[in-house]
Formats: sequence, C-alpha cells, structure tokens
Amino acid sequence: MNSHYNQNYNREQIVLILQTIQDCVRDRRFYISKNENRQENIDFINEYNITSKKQREILLQIAPDDFCHTLQNTKPGYEYEVLYVFCAQVRLFNFEGIEEMVDVYTKFNLIDVSAGWRVVVISFHKRNKPVDYCFR
Repeated sequence: MNSHYNQNYNREQIVLILQTIQDCVRDRRFYISKNENRQENIDFINEYNITSKKQREILLQIAPDDFCHTLQNTKPGYEYEVLYVFCAQVRLFNFEGIEEMVDVYTKFNLIDVSAGWRVVVISFHKRNKPVDYCFR
C-alpha cells in the first residue's frame, strides 16, 4: 500500500465520517467533480447513465466496510485537507442494458463552511487500481 495512505482509523471514527458525508448527500450539500481533470467521473456517469437520483443512491449505500484509507490533498494550497476513499460494490446497468457488479471508487473531501458541512466527491468512477480495505 502507498505510504501516503492512512488506515489508522477505528470503525467508530469511520462511521461518524460516513454519517457526515451521507447527511450532506441526503441534504443535497454535495457535488461530484466533473471538470476537465475529472473526465473519468464524466465517462463513468455516461457509461452507466447514472442520473442525479442514482448518484445519490450509490453514495448513500456506501458502508463503513467499504472504507479504504485517507490521504492528504496534494493540490497546492489545500494540503491541509484530508480525503476519504471508499470503494463499494454496486449493481449497475451499462449503456447496452447489461447488468454488472461494479466496484465504485469514491474519494470525498469534507469541507466545513459557515453554513455547515459540504462534500466534494472528487472521484466517482470504476475502480482502476487495487485497493486495501481497512475493515475487511
């Protein structure tokens, strides 16, 4: 595992983090990055025709056992941010209507603003590298 990945968490800590993330999703205080640096997210959403409603459903079905690790943001000026990585297995239908079990790799940035927590979903795509689960 990459030396920058941190798995030094107990289950209760991850349950609380995931509750915060999913509260933001339920309250629509989140967005999935779809800028020029996140083409993989756009391609994934298009390949499986993942509507906004389905995006929320996927994010809300992530469980503590899906936690992989955290890492520090490396973007200049944002090095203080901790990013949370989860990888959940989700049943999806591709553009041809064929059902697949897909490992959905998600990376979250929790941002504390004056109005409360917000979540940026930095990664939302098929897993493209091996992951180590913290609690499996």
